[in-house]
Amino acid sequence: MTTTTALFYAFSAVLLFAAFRVITARTPVYAALYLVLAFFTAACVWMLLKAEFLAIALVLVYVGAVMVLFLFVVMMLDINVDALRVGFWRHFPLAAIIGVVIALEMAAVLIGGFDLAEAPAATAQAIQLGNTKLLGIEMYTHYLYPLEVAAVLLLVAIIAAIALTIRSRKDSKFQRPDQQVLVKKADRLRIVQIAPTVQAPPAAPTPGAQP
Repeated sequence: MTTTTALFYAFSAVLLFAAFRVITARTPVYAALYLVLAFFTAACVWMLLKAEFLAIALVLVYVGAVMVLFLFVVMMLDINVDALRVGFWRHFPLAAIIGVVIALEMAAVLIGGFDLAEAPAATAQAIQLGNTKLLGIEMYTHYLYPLEVAAVLLLVAIIAAIALTIRSRKDSKFQRPDQQVLVKKADRLRIVQIAPTVQAPPAAPTPGAQP
């Protein structure tokens, strides 16, 4: 067993453990931290596969931006975890069956990629251009339409999330830019002169002053 193979098995074991703890952790903060660990180990596996760009993008985008946002939202919101766990064991058999079916489908699709006796040798073009440029060429030439479909799906998901979260409530605060533009000075500030009702007390005599 080579060093690369040993590191692959080590990172894979940590990745599986972290992914399992994401769905079994009792608190959302611990689940988010285990997800950060899963992203880091996945980036290490990408590095072993000589996909440096994907590894750095995974760390910068997901760990540096998305997971920070997740932790911020989870720690700021008061989430009732007990209410979320109600009915968990009642739906567990159906969820387990669906999970096994999905795992078998993924195995049937991906099992053909593990039949290679050895990795193909890098061509001269790959050595000259590099992984990042070759990845861009493949994405924006051969896989352009799947990339556009994925972008449209993400856009629809963003619009749906905004539409589901924005609700008209009495305690919700929002701004009206059209009313802010048309506002006048008299609507915001009014100066009123009020006569004093209490006389100011006389000044206390200073020590040493003659009457």
